[in-house]
Amino acid sequence: MCQTQYRFKKDPCSCANNNEVDVEHISIKWEVCFQLRMLIGSATLRCKMLTQTDKIQLDVRDLAIRSVSINGKDCDYRIAPSVYTFFGSKMKIYIPNELQKEGLTLNVTINYSTSPDATALQWMKKNQTVDKKAPYLFSQCQAIHARSIVPCMDTPSVKATYEAEVTVPAGLTCLMSAISEGSKGDEEKTTFFYKQPVAIPSYLIAIVAGLLEKRDISPRCAVWAEPSVVDKAHWEFSETEDILATAEEIAGEYIWGRYDMVCLPNSFPFGGMENPCLIAHSWSGNLVTNSSWESFWLNEGFTTFIERKICGRLVSESYRQFMSFNGWTNSLIPAVYEQFAPTHQFTKLIQDHTNVDPDVAFSCVPYEKGSALLFYLEQLLGGPEIFEEYLRNYIKTFAHKAIDSNTWKKHLYEYFHDKKEILDSVNWQGWFHAVGMPPNKPVYDETMVKDCENLLQKWLEVGENEVDNMTVDEYKNMQPLQQIEFLSQLRQHETPIEHYKLDAINKLYQLNESENCEILFQWIRLCIKAKWEPIIEKALKFVETQGRMKYARPVYRQVSENRFYFIKDLSSWPATAKKCREVYIKTRGSMHPITAEMIAKDLHMRHTTHTVCF
Repeated sequence: MCQTQYRFKKDPCSCANNNEVDVEHISIKWEVCFQLRMLIGSATLRCKMLTQTDKIQLDVRDLAIRSVSINGKDCDYRIAPSVYTFFGSKMKIYIPNELQKEGLTLNVTINYSTSPDATALQWMKKNQTVDKKAPYLFSQCQAIHARSIVPCMDTPSVKATYEAEVTVPAGLTCLMSAISEGSKGDEEKTTFFYKQPVAIPSYLIAIVAGLLEKRDISPRCAVWAEPSVVDKAHWEFSETEDILATAEEIAGEYIWGRYDMVCLPNSFPFGGMENPCLIAHSWSGNLVTNSSWESFWLNEGFTTFIERKICGRLVSESYRQFMSFNGWTNSLIPAVYEQFAPTHQFTKLIQDHTNVDPDVAFSCVPYEKGSALLFYLEQLLGGPEIFEEYLRNYIKTFAHKAIDSNTWKKHLYEYFHDKKEILDSVNWQGWFHAVGMPPNKPVYDETMVKDCENLLQKWLEVGENEVDNMTVDEYKNMQPLQQIEFLSQLRQHETPIEHYKLDAINKLYQLNESENCEILFQWIRLCIKAKWEPIIEKALKFVETQGRMKYARPVYRQVSENRFYFIKDLSSWPATAKKCREVYIKTRGSMHPITAEMIAKDLHMRHTTHTVCF
């Protein structure tokens, strides 16, 4: 299916902005070479000539190209590096004269290998894995890293089906964001076959290879992990089928066939990745996609909003309301006032990414500001039931397409044509283009918030002589998200919490021993703010073992004073400033390339492997 009609403007993050040719299908053949840290093989792009042209433009990044042919005929090509290295390079392939015909199908075959430092890939030695028995590979192509593993039109405005043949050492398993077509092998190697029949943007191409085992959850759901982890993962995700069925009630049929999840090592840079058939933003993102990363909120704001609706069905409406309130206070406010500043361009819902690396712009702003807008609209337009009917219509209307924010808004007005006055009352300029916090805050049910505030008040008021009288019951009876909110409120208190209270809180709630990363993350930042030295060892261990940028970057990052928070993290606390840099130098080799580069930037250090643009 041609996607060119959905390209609304030049994608500033892609060199391949040609409307003359469209990629319909990609065939990949790779051999995974752990010793060389390379994928070696070829990619064949089936392209449709939309208008007569003499060239095809693709995005590449650090690929070693060996040859290029079109319909079996060798052809010339040129690679021109971008001024901004994070964009990679423009690959211009010259079409032979006899093939320059409108409507013609071109099979463009490129033989190449990836770089050992491909930004989409993390290669792990066996001693870096959980079981320490075999090497491990995983990919992360969002936002613009697919170009480092396959020559492609690396923009979400172009969608294509794909198939893959991937060869790995015998004994290892390869998984991809596609449906398995089986495998074959011998004593030395195994080749796995995959097909993705639903057209997807390039950033959803994914590969995992390692010593993995599978546990079925239901006929369409399963979880994969290293052998020592897989049973625990199966227990953790045992309710997946129920969650997926609930999601279908809200958003419509799940079209991807399989819903498989892979539990990746701690070094994975994000909380999760929505690769089809592995783990999914199955409706918003994968099925309806933002046409460029400037409208990233169409992927993430809708997904966050739908995710909380699912939780509301499974737990309670009060819990959905609390999750939304928590997202506003614990994610959006810190992003606006800590990660950036209220005047920063990256706090806009619709951003300008001209000459900007999307990874630098990445934050929870598109997630939470986008979700808040949808929550606000739901309340204006008649409530959850009416808005869910709209959601299903929106997904059905734009399924398999890539759209921008203006197209979304136009459809909203068309669907709610009888409520034009209400929609006209929305401050669209403020929501879409203003910096800082949104112009309106939805009205949240704060019933569950009050429990957190009551416990907060007790800890703020308790004296040193009475602190031993505090009990664990109120905290223990809270939902984990409430516990996170309570710790966040403690951290946001203008005056740092006294050390004797932190001693008591840790003793009572055993926070240093928590296995919940969100709780531990909030606890560490609370203690760093108060300069409570017993947290130093735990904090350094946390950043040493956690590769997720959401956790690692704020703990490392040097944050200046502002009118809402006063947080001195590890890099600006004299007791730990030198140590945190030493930890980074020690562990960056095991970090995902994206994480290593972003933290280097936060610490004002130059990462030795990748280019950091300060």
